[in-house]
Amino acid sequence: MAQGTSGLTLQQLRYFIEVAAEGSISGAADLLYVAQPTMSAAMKELEARVGRTLLVRSARGVTLTLDGAEFLGYARQVVEQVELLEQRYLDRPPSRRLLGISAQHYSFAVDAFVRMVQASGAAEYEFSLRETRTGDIIEDVRTLRSEIGILYRNDFNRKVIDKLLRDSGLAFHPLFLAEPHIFISRRNPLASRKRATLADLEDLPRLTFDQGADNSFYFAEEILSTMSSRREIRVSDRATIFNLMIGLGGYTISTGIISDELDPEIVAIPLDVDERIEIGWIDHAAIPLTEQAQRYLDEVRAVVAGFGVEVLG
Repeated sequence: MAQGTSGLTLQQLRYFIEVAAEGSISGAADLLYVAQPTMSAAMKELEARVGRTLLVRSARGVTLTLDGAEFLGYARQVVEQVELLEQRYLDRPPSRRLLGISAQHYSFAVDAFVRMVQASGAAEYEFSLRETRTGDIIEDVRTLRSEIGILYRNDFNRKVIDKLLRDSGLAFHPLFLAEPHIFISRRNPLASRKRATLADLEDLPRLTFDQGADNSFYFAEEILSTMSSRREIRVSDRATIFNLMIGLGGYTISTGIISDELDPEIVAIPLDVDERIEIGWIDHAAIPLTEQAQRYLDEVRAVVAGFGVEVLG
């Protein structure tokens, strides 16, 4: 594999990071006040130097190749470390903070995100939090649209999820084990119960998160996805699912960790089933996390521990 004789430059890495974020060479050029031909030439020179095709160019913009996604992870690491050195020894102001998270619909993930942003201390930042479908979470992390994904697995979906992660070059890291709970409105008659049974749920609308084209039982966010229900409603966001809990008396099954501040009208009641939910985070197996991603995971662990749940890692 031929490689250029010159070394990589920080400017090339910064250009590449911006091109990947924008999905467009011209968009990155505009953002950085660089002429489009200059940016395009810089990307071609970068690919020549590393001896790999990093970008697929089309009329709609650019996308990362597998090599490009891996290279992006390392480029982010290098640029972040240089900026930390400049802050410490050259008195440079903190740089613009960047981090992308994709997650299933968990309030603890939002709580941790809020805490991370509040504690960042950065004058400028560009964070993203996507509550989205299971398949999209895996694809977001595979393509490095997000650095971290948060999802669950259990005995039912483990083999399918693990194979998909392996095929995508991703790794699952356990965070905690949760006892299944139902989320319901405070007005629901079951809200006064210490525990609920599956029989208690038979006449209630079951609320689940729509998985789009991947609407397989294995991609469901809720355990017991194969269980039949006479009343089923699929939704796409947490606000809607909570409104339907209140308006229709519906329920969904989740971890039991719910924020009173973010979701004051919803309560969690333990569900009497012999199941456990393993919540974890995913990332690229071969790419170390940035410090900002580590900070987010620290906040996730702190939020979860605050509910009295044992953190696994």
